[in-house]
Amino acid sequence: MLKPADYSVTERLRDGRSIAIRALRVDDREEMLAAIGRTSAESLRRRFFVPKRGFSETEISFFTKIDFDRHVALVAQIDEDGRPVIAGGGRYVMTEPGRAELAFVVVDAYQGHGIGTALLRHLITLAREAGLRELVAEVLPENGAMLAVFDRLGFSARAASDPQTRHLVLQLA
Repeated sequence: MLKPADYSVTERLRDGRSIAIRALRVDDREEMLAAIGRTSAESLRRRFFVPKRGFSETEISFFTKIDFDRHVALVAQIDEDGRPVIAGGGRYVMTEPGRAELAFVVVDAYQGHGIGTALLRHLITLAREAGLRELVAEVLPENGAMLAVFDRLGFSARAASDPQTRHLVLQLA
């Protein structure tokens, strides 16, 4: 079994391009911030549920300093003009024993190519190997693309405490 901190696989996108799905590393900080800079305000709002263009040092630290036990984060790297760049990322954070919440963002230029699906598949694999029983996600109702990804991979809708979001659950056990 591959440790989440060492996780690395190669995938093919729908258009045939190759991407690396791998564990986020501390030295990805600048590339991750560059990816956020290439992501539209609307995509960031769909991820964070509020307008978001900047991050505090505390937020950046949370997003980049991963313990790979309670907090697992993967990035999708793609070749862009001869150099690897982060095209998207996904993570799960344990909210209680056996249960974790998922979150994703894909740079706009790479949306619709299967990156979110690939990241989610690999996070599900890691969650199962870690013995988690349940993955949950909150998605805005207008984020049809992510709702479709979660639906394809077996998530079901549950009643949400916030009527402005869709609460999705995948039972792993």
